[in-house]
Amino acid sequence: MFTACELGVFDLLHEVQEPVPAATIASRLSTSEDGMERLLDACVGLKLLKVELKSNKGYYSNTDVSTTYLVKSSPRTLYHMMMYYSQTIYMCWHFLPQAVREGKSQYEKAFGIPSKELFEAIYRSEEEMINFMHHMDSTWNLCGKDVVQAFDFSEFHTVYDLGGCSGGLAKQFVSTYNDSTVTIMDLPKVVQTAKKYFVTDQEQQIHFIEGDLFNDPIPEADLFIMARIIHDWTEEKCLELLRKIYQSCRPGGGVLLVEVLLNEDRSGPLMSQLFSLNMLVQTEGRERTPSEYTKLLTDSGFRDIQVKITGKIYDAILGRK
Repeated sequence: MFTACELGVFDLLHEVQEPVPAATIASRLSTSEDGMERLLDACVGLKLLKVELKSNKGYYSNTDVSTTYLVKSSPRTLYHMMMYYSQTIYMCWHFLPQAVREGKSQYEKAFGIPSKELFEAIYRSEEEMINFMHHMDSTWNLCGKDVVQAFDFSEFHTVYDLGGCSGGLAKQFVSTYNDSTVTIMDLPKVVQTAKKYFVTDQEQQIHFIEGDLFNDPIPEADLFIMARIIHDWTEEKCLELLRKIYQSCRPGGGVLLVEVLLNEDRSGPLMSQLFSLNMLVQTEGRERTPSEYTKLLTDSGFRDIQVKITGKIYDAILGRK
């Protein structure tokens, strides 16, 4: 799937809009015919492509799934997610044995870059930054609506999405709660790229400020959203950040954590277990159980902790001040 995405197989078949033989696809994409035919057949086995025989020759076309999620121009595309998984995450997983032995990130072994410089590495060029931000956006195409509807947030009018990247979740929030405004606080490079490529002038309820969550002041707000942030860090850094947010949270306000949750006995879900291994090979963080997140929030001053399992990839934890 990664290779077919990278070579442009699904995009080409979407463009031609008719079944095509392997030789034509290979010629158009500058690959060997034999290699392409084997790749196409494997994609048929994965149910990402369909094949029909004409004069004993296979003619290939996209399935509905690949048209929806793997064609780059699709409104619901996961193409950029696939590329990030292929070119970054998959490379780190080659070093999983070492990560388990050492109990620490293998990003430096995979890319020659210390894990503490992970985010600087991701954002080292505008092209890589845009690809990563598209990847982050892809997730909210799948489960953003479920997250923002996990609780009733209509009482919160001033919302800060800390580390909100391109604004994908913010768009879901303001489309659900029309009386709210969401301000995204992220690193200067991220904010500049988001405003240039991801947020339109019509989205007047979404604003940006540049800042480092650990080193810069966090403005007051009714609700703080932290989606896929806490799982990046050690417990000590999580507490440092959550206590800082607590001080900026208005009385009666809250913080919303959006994370992949493990079962209390860590028996599953499988996706969460694999995500936790991924945090091991890439970062200094981990995925946690509901009780572990509850403890982090209560130790930071928050009360009335509520956990909502959405049934999608990401779940929601709400703490109140």
